[in-house]
Amino acid sequence: MALRIAVQMDPLEHVNIDGDSTFALMLEAQRRGHDLFVYPVDTLCLGEGGAEEALELGRLSAKARPVTVQRVKGGHATFGEEARLDLGTTDVVLMRQDPPFDMGYITATHMLEHVHGVGPGKTLVVNDPKSVRDAPEKLLVTHYPDLMPPTLVTWDREALADFRARFGDVILKPLYGNGGAGIFRIREGDENFASLLELHFSRSREPLMIQRYEPLVRKGDKRIILVDGKPIGAINRVPATGEARSNMHVGGRAEAVALTKRDEEICERIGSHLRDNGLIFVGIDVIGDWLTEINVTSPTGLQELDRFNDMNSAGLIWDAIEAKLG
Repeated sequence: MALRIAVQMDPLEHVNIDGDSTFALMLEAQRRGHDLFVYPVDTLCLGEGGAEEALELGRLSAKARPVTVQRVKGGHATFGEEARLDLGTTDVVLMRQDPPFDMGYITATHMLEHVHGVGPGKTLVVNDPKSVRDAPEKLLVTHYPDLMPPTLVTWDREALADFRARFGDVILKPLYGNGGAGIFRIREGDENFASLLELHFSRSREPLMIQRYEPLVRKGDKRIILVDGKPIGAINRVPATGEARSNMHVGGRAEAVALTKRDEEICERIGSHLRDNGLIFVGIDVIGDWLTEINVTSPTGLQELDRFNDMNSAGLIWDAIEAKLG
């Protein structure tokens, strides 16, 4: 049966069709005969109260365009006329806009909760908006301290300095960014540590995460894709020369890699939580033996995974979604 699928995303016109995971999901949905719509998050409207006119477009709606996609550079999307779409009349909403995980992002999860449900006749939001809101990627991982490298999350500059004094070589991370933005490696003896703290706290009220630097990152930061709590494969992201970050947004190189026993142990430990909380499409980051992030907002890596493993990872995600729709 054809599904009506609305994709909440950043402009489709600007995606890299050879690397974008949302584009891969849309291609696979279209191949299965499903109808696609796209809309930007800032067109969401939540109508409440007793006034009939407030609800005439549905409780939650967005300015959406029907779209067809194809793997043709410069011509990868063809749009129909924009109109306000009642999201309650769709079968699936894919929440795929990029972070930062700010109040705008959080508000969108609250709004999407008004249409989200599981089972026949419901609109399934992927990933579950409440679970996404409750699981910032750099904080969800702290529920598994024995799987993590030494880590501290705090506003306290003295505690940050003490952590650095203990471990020497450290990584500083903002909690709610994405794509490696704002991440710094501070080596022992680097005199910029205090200045970086001053810069961050002059611009933000959020705490920082500080972690022990793991030298094995030079051999790669493994991105493992899990579907409904089960790993389907991994890619290795190797930092560019002179770069501490392995994110492909900043020049990281993708390589084929197999799952180790430790990787499988990590996936087994977190899998039931992901599955029980409607986190269908998740990407985790592993350096050596250590879990560093659990990415639930807009994970990436599907197309690289497919190229190295001759598989259809988007197909496995749609299999899981369709199974939940009954």
